[in-house]
Amino acid sequence: MGSILLASGPPPMLSAPLDAPTTRLSEPPSAAPAVAGLMAELLPVLLQHQGQMLCVKEAATGRYVHVNAAMAAFLQKPAASLTGLTDSDVFDGVLATNLRSADLAVQGSTDPAVSDHRFEWAGLRRDYSVLRLILEQGGQSYLCCVWQDRGVERLREAQLRSALEQLETEQRANEALRLEIKDQGLRDGHAGLYTRAHFDDQLRREIDLSLREHREFSLVLVDIDPWSEAVRQGGPEAQVRVVKSLAQLLRTNTRAMDASCHLDGSRFAVLLSGVGLATAHGRMEQFRRQCATQIVMHETRELHFSVSIGVASFPHTAHTREQLLTASEHAVAQARLKGNYVSLASIRLDEN
Repeated sequence: MGSILLASGPPPMLSAPLDAPTTRLSEPPSAAPAVAGLMAELLPVLLQHQGQMLCVKEAATGRYVHVNAAMAAFLQKPAASLTGLTDSDVFDGVLATNLRSADLAVQGSTDPAVSDHRFEWAGLRRDYSVLRLILEQGGQSYLCCVWQDRGVERLREAQLRSALEQLETEQRANEALRLEIKDQGLRDGHAGLYTRAHFDDQLRREIDLSLREHREFSLVLVDIDPWSEAVRQGGPEAQVRVVKSLAQLLRTNTRAMDASCHLDGSRFAVLLSGVGLATAHGRMEQFRRQCATQIVMHETRELHFSVSIGVASFPHTAHTREQLLTASEHAVAQARLKGNYVSLASIRLDEN
C-alpha cells in the first residue's frame, strides 16, 4: 500500500502504465499518456493553491494512501503519519460513520458525487462540501475526496441575505413614512381626522362609485350634546380633551375604507363605504354607547359626554349629494331633540 503512493507525494491519478505497448515509428505519437501525466501532477498543485483539501483512500478499506498539505494541516497531523489510518482513527464516531457512509455510497459508480458535512472541529463549527470520485489504478480502486470549505461562502450568503432583508425593511419603513407624511397632509392637527376638503373628495368618489356599481353607502353626522357641568368648569382645555377623545373613538370604530372628518367645534362627519342604512344604524348605536361610557380625565376631573347622531344613506334616503347632506342634517336635528340618540333619515319613496 505504501509503495502505491507516499503520503506526501501526488495521488494515483490516471498515469500511463509502465507496460504499455511501444508506439511504432510509422504511427503518429499519441499525446494522451503525456497529458494524463501532466494532469496528475497539476491537480494537486491547483487544489493546494486554492486551499482545498485532498485525500485518497483505498476504496475497499477506507485507509488513507495520500493526504495533501491542506488536509494534513486541517487534521493537525503530519501527512506521513496519516498513511494507513481510517476516518474512525481521525474523527469522532458520529462524523467518521457519516463520512464512511458517504464513501460507500459512491462504490461501484464512475460518476462523481457531492455531499455536505457540518460538524464541530477544533472548537469551531465547520461546513464542508466533499466531492468523491472512484478511480482505478493498477487493478486497485481508490476513492479521491476533495474537501471544499463552504463556511466562508455560506457566511457571505448569510450576510447578503441579511443585507437584502435590511434593505427591504428600510424600503418598507420609507414607504410607510411616505404614506404617513402624505396622510398627515390630509388630516387636521387638532383631532387627527381627515380635513374637510379631503372628506368632500371622498364623498364625491363614493357617490360616483355608487352610481357606477349600484352599491350603497351611508353618511353620518355626529354632534356632541351640550357640555356637562364638569366640562364647562374645565373650560376650553377640557372641551379640547373631549373632542380629541371622540376623534380617537371614531378612528378606532371605522375601517380603512371609511372616512371621518372634524367639521367644526363639536360636529363630526363619517362616511361608511359600502354600508347600508340598517348596518350603519347598528354601528352608530354601538358607537353612541361607547361615547356615553367614555371617561376623559382632565387634571383631577372626570369628564363625561354623549352624542346625537343622524344617519342617511345613498341612494335609499337620497339620490344626489345635496339631498344626502340635507337628509343627514334633518336626521341629526331629530336626534338632538332627544339627546344621546341615533336617528335615521326617512327612506324616499317618490323616486326610483
